[in-house]
Amino acid sequence: MKFLHSADWHIGRTLNGYSLLDEQKHAFKEMLQIAIDQQVDAVVIAGDIYDRAIPSTNAVTTLDSMLQEINLEHSLPIYAISGNHDGAKRLNFANEWMEKSDFHLTTLLDEAFSPVETPEVQIFMLPFFDPMDARVYYQEQGLDADQVKNIHTITDAMNLVLPDMEKLFDPNKKHVLISHFAVSPSADQEIELTSETTSKVGGLATLTAQQFEKFDYVMLGHIHTRNASPAENVRYAGSPVKFNVKEAKMANQGKGVDIVEVTSDKIERTFFEIQPKTDLVVLEENWDTLLDPTFYKTQPIDQAWFAITVKDFDRSKHINVRAKLQEIYGTVVELDYENVKREDRPDVAQQNLSELSPDNIVDQFFKTITGNDLTKDQKELVDGIFVDLRKED
Repeated sequence: MKFLHSADWHIGRTLNGYSLLDEQKHAFKEMLQIAIDQQVDAVVIAGDIYDRAIPSTNAVTTLDSMLQEINLEHSLPIYAISGNHDGAKRLNFANEWMEKSDFHLTTLLDEAFSPVETPEVQIFMLPFFDPMDARVYYQEQGLDADQVKNIHTITDAMNLVLPDMEKLFDPNKKHVLISHFAVSPSADQEIELTSETTSKVGGLATLTAQQFEKFDYVMLGHIHTRNASPAENVRYAGSPVKFNVKEAKMANQGKGVDIVEVTSDKIERTFFEIQPKTDLVVLEENWDTLLDPTFYKTQPIDQAWFAITVKDFDRSKHINVRAKLQEIYGTVVELDYENVKREDRPDVAQQNLSELSPDNIVDQFFKTITGNDLTKDQKELVDGIFVDLRKED
């Protein structure tokens, strides 16, 4: 069976207020053409389909058009899961009737234990979830109350979830997993990260490749570079578009998708690069160089957006700096100066709440107000409240 492995579409993403929708549409067209040319059996979207839990109308209509083109116009099956940016329950709408056209969408933990069966492969689809989801699920499954209370980290949860999946393995088939987490090569090795995440995922520690060793192949989403893949059989596709300056600096890595062919005796993977419609170019030069025609005429001004850091710059001697640069370079999506530390800026220093689990948000808020951590009893009370809220959902 041949898959196109993609992830992290982030439909609706913006870059410092500039819409990336046209760039995402272009990347999609290239991706679809690769799928057609390579005669794949299915397209995988390993999470973060949208950029936010409540996407804009333009994002919804764009994604709807893309999915219809894959699934209805070209009759290609889709295997998709929700990521940490997606609204899992919103995205879950109508997934039962979508399966009738071979559009398989998994957004909830309890759905992950029903693999899609093909003659050669079992396809397990594990969406992003946090330990609270696992506590609710296993409490409803009748797991001992003390064991449920011991699910605090994503590792605790995975130590239950993955063995339960493995119990469903058909020994006569290959076993493929689609998931959306940060996975390290081992417990003492960090993965190469982009600004998509920190060393924590959803406020939770990363997983290790060894935890997935029973699967023949794992297609991951969440980290935006394929070079972060922790093992030969545990792979990130990376995002199809450069979403920020840090990703643009990784120019040698390229953006694209993997074609993964799974047969009874081997698994082969081939990377196909996606060429951007409008590239994101990072320039770090002094002011005189940036204004020098012999320099800027070598830049792809008509085909790119620019993120510019001005080095050795005395702002007191110049006004309308952005306007001057935009006269030359066109769209300047980010302007910085060498003597300004990004980490000192309050708008960057603030932690992204979407990357924290609910109980961690309460814990951090409590510590901000009181200066103290929650006690063990207080943490158990908070955990119990969130479990009850999840049940009511």
